Amino acid sequence: MTDVFIHSSAIVETSEIGEGTHIWAFTHVMREVPIGAHCNIGDHCFIESGTTIGNQVTIKNGNMIWEGVQLEDGVFVGPLVVFTNDLYPRSPRLPYMRNRYADRGWLKPTVIKHGASLGAGSVILAGITIGEFAMVGAGAIVNKSLPPHALAVGTPARVRGWVCQCGQRLVFSHEAAVCAACGLEFIKSHSTIAALSASEGSPTEAAPETLAVVPR
Repeated sequence: MTDVFIHSSAIVETSEIGEGTHIWAFTHVMREVPIGAHCNIGDHCFIESGTTIGNQVTIKNGNMIWEGVQLEDGVFVGPLVVFTNDLYPRSPRLPYMRNRYADRGWLKPTVIKHGASLGAGSVILAGITIGEFAMVGAGAIVNKSLPPHALAVGTPARVRGWVCQCGQRLVFSHEAAVCAACGLEFIKSHSTIAALSASEGSPTEAAPETLAVVPR
């Protein structure tokens, strides 16, 4: 593992860690958790086997990430985000629940797509997908999948607007918008938006910018 930093108080059982990744104090990462390059995982986190973490992911302090949760490249997880993986949880140790938990049919995977951000204290219910570069507001309870670039707030969370890949809110006029911060152009079609290629002027998935690697 090249240039990997693991704090002396962390418990890290996985060997699949990309270069430049930092894992901080009192964090426990279980076996068979692939972690990409240039990630930052804060203090007091727990990451269960069966989780997948991409490249350039930031996981702030106090997060517990359970089996079936997939964080794609560039995802930001704010402090104390709550993930789940079972829509109808019971204790598997109850004798009459043995059949339900005899296989993995109860597991509902959750996918956080490329570049999405989850605000502090948000709750992400099992079995949904958060689209590319979407932004979930602090304290929101997300019980439905979100499209790319959506800005979702509230309890339950609802789409209240759209954000650029740089995180700034977009203002649309005649189904088009230009980000005031970075200049990226977007078009809207029904309930989705798409970034325009600056060189060709055609819809395309916005290419991620290179992220600066910072230790905390």
